Amino acid sequence: MAELGAAVVGWLVPALVVFGVTAIAVAVLVWAVRRARRSPRARAAAERARAKAGATLVQLDDEVGELDLEVALSGALYGGDAPSSLRRARLTAQHVRDDAFEDYRAISDPAVAPAEVRRVSTRIDKHAGEALATVAAARREHGAWVTAHVSAAGQIDATRRRLAELRASMGDPAALVAELSSRFAEEEWHAASRSAHAALSRVAVAERHLDAAATRAADASLSALPDLAAAERALRQAEADARHLEETHRLVLQAAQAAPGEIAAARTALRQASVTREHLAAPDAERLGGELRVIEQDLTRIETDAARHPTRTVDAIARLRNRLDLALGDARTAQQRLRSARTALPGTLAAARGALAQAEASVSRAHAGADARSRLLSAQRELAQARQAEEPVAALDAARRAMRDAEDAKALAEDARLSPGH
Repeated sequence: MAELGAAVVGWLVPALVVFGVTAIAVAVLVWAVRRARRSPRARAAAERARAKAGATLVQLDDEVGELDLEVALSGALYGGDAPSSLRRARLTAQHVRDDAFEDYRAISDPAVAPAEVRRVSTRIDKHAGEALATVAAARREHGAWVTAHVSAAGQIDATRRRLAELRASMGDPAALVAELSSRFAEEEWHAASRSAHAALSRVAVAERHLDAAATRAADASLSALPDLAAAERALRQAEADARHLEETHRLVLQAAQAAPGEIAAARTALRQASVTREHLAAPDAERLGGELRVIEQDLTRIETDAARHPTRTVDAIARLRNRLDLALGDARTAQQRLRSARTALPGTLAAARGALAQAEASVSRAHAGADARSRLLSAQRELAQARQAEEPVAALDAARRAMRDAEDAKALAEDARLSPGH
């Protein structure tokens, strides 16, 4: 029996050693593979793939914008709706773009493994490229029809009609700026002033190109298309500037009207928080009391120049309400949270709309990259969700997310605009 035991031990020990060494080798191999997949070299390769996908995505986003314009123009040229080929291409491109931006935003998180970043980047690049090919084919088809059936003079006339409509809808941009500048601090109206000047300047540019296109159209040896395309681009930019001017004017006036009510609602929320504090344990009550005092001091400071800085006031109060909610944490009942959300929601929605307007202007002006555009789309989606939500707490959370995404989009766009070589 002793001999048998010795034999078994003699067999087991080498086997255990072999299995142990193998297990260690496998563990080391797995660790090495994982390390390699997350190494600086792997991350650099993943970032290059993401940057390539982002560039293709930006190109698709630009093409969707151009296609929107072409669909609108084709309606005027056809005397009715846009051709079905263009409409289908636009819908396809918009769907692919929106999905791709969602994926791009997901792989922008540093926690995502490099292998996943490369895989998703490849998919984005592939699908965006296919959508670009679809758009290009539709535009070639439409361009051939226009060449065969629509004269340059007809296109010039259609553009002149849109230019006249823009002039009529713009009214007097200087009057809008003057109204704001007479009541509010410069920071409240300088963006509107910039948009007004840009809109008028681009209208003038469009008119010059249209005049040049008309001159060329009268000469069979010359092509009017370059000047006509330049006029269309200038007109489109002028339309965007005019929209931003009107939006800024509206937001400032609405903020001026809402600011007193927002201040009063914030003070009411502070009083209710003080009541809640009375029912907390001593350490929690002391912590909350200190935070409430700071918030009240900030609110008093904000109130002193609210009349001259209405949008800044509404934005600051929205942030104070968020800070107050964080300070209270779980100390409130569900009913108290609901009541607080109802009173905080209007101001937060206004602040989110203002942040989004600024982000849209920055992204457009800087011709921003995919990171800024994905944040902008996320902000637009969150704001739409906030407006549609029936439950105040969910709506408030979405509005706050919209604010954060809009601020990120603006910061990324401004960074890109100021970076060397942009």
